[in-house]
Amino acid sequence: MYQLLTFLHSFVRWLVVISLAYAVYRAFKGYIRKAAFTKTDNLVRHWTATIAHIQLVIGMLLYFRSPAIQYFRSHFHEAVRITDIAFFGIYHAGCMLLAIVIITIGSALAKRKKDDKQQFKTLLTWYAIALAIIFIAIPWPFSPFASRPYFR
Repeated sequence: MYQLLTFLHSFVRWLVVISLAYAVYRAFKGYIRKAAFTKTDNLVRHWTATIAHIQLVIGMLLYFRSPAIQYFRSHFHEAVRITDIAFFGIYHAGCMLLAIVIITIGSALAKRKKDDKQQFKTLLTWYAIALAIIFIAIPWPFSPFASRPYFR
């Protein structure tokens, strides 16, 4: 089960990054061009948030099944000194949860805006912040905190 969750979490992260980057691109383009907020823009908003929430569920399941996190929770004072374990136990989980909250708030606020320009501006702002947080908190192969391959 753990291996399946690891694979799914690794795969879906790319869907999150791609959909979020695409949503930010569409929001930027729509805002700059003063375009109408179309049904497609609304679907991109909705599916980006949905994919992020699916990733959150997979991540939470993985968090509570991970041997590293089990060690982190049972040996907290020792584990916080181990960079790799502390990264996943605190930093990665906290930042990703924060990013999902930001995506959810941005999606909800944009959905309720009446003006097209305000919808694009709201999505652009909230989704770009979430994307930046996600890029910082992903354990890239070149990360000094926790190195993981692009696909697991």
